[in-house]
Amino acid sequence: MAEDRRIRAHVYVSGRVQGVFFRDSARGKARSLGVGGWVRNLPDGRVEAVFEGTRDAVEEMVRWCGEGPPHARVENVESSYEEPRGERGFEVL
Repeated sequence: MAEDRRIRAHVYVSGRVQGVFFRDSARGKARSLGVGGWVRNLPDGRVEAVFEGTRDAVEEMVRWCGEGPPHARVENVESSYEEPRGERGFEVL
């Protein structure tokens, strides 16, 4: 089924996204949706993440990044889609 095909999104989130539990919240959300990948802080203040899983689950993660956890103030989300690489599990780097 087409909806079961795995996709991969590479996301950069800017705004007030560090120091507000963004990475830990992303890990919890991703794990609840069965999404693999990782999330990390960047030196320029953004958060970078990779989400891999079913189309619906990955798109839900990208949407979630537009809001983030309660204390975040997301200003911009840049996302691009790549070929899946077999990510399993979700880690904070």
